[in-house]
Amino acid sequence: MEEYVEHQVKSKVEKFFRGFFKVLFMIIAAIIFILLFGYGFMLLWNWLMPDVFGLPVLTYWKAVGILVMAKLLFGNFEGKGHKKHSKKPHKRFKHRRWDNCKSDFSKWEFYDDFWKEEGENAFNDFVERQQQEKQ
Repeated sequence: MEEYVEHQVKSKVEKFFRGFFKVLFMIIAAIIFILLFGYGFMLLWNWLMPDVFGLPVLTYWKAVGILVMAKLLFGNFEGKGHKKHSKKPHKRFKHRRWDNCKSDFSKWEFYDDFWKEEGENAFNDFVERQQQEKQ
């Protein structure tokens, strides 16, 4: 009986330490991933942004800060399993909206002809009226 109790306690202790080390390993792996991701973001930023847009070169910690700020501003912390909002559009609304757009776009086929015949003259008349009102 005593051996059975010792075995049960030993099994629980081993299970606890295995779980503890798994959690510790996951935390360390997550920290390493975040640090490497920040470094990769810094390299990509410093390679592209100063030449293309004239932005300043970033240090490592500024790059990590930008990633954190972007996550706070644009990301969510809800995870993939969160189903508060449905991703599927409502069919009734989608069709109604598309019908309105189709009727509007059907009129655009005449736009080029209108602009050639009346648009430019109408615009020039409008500009003249605006200039006369300013004087």
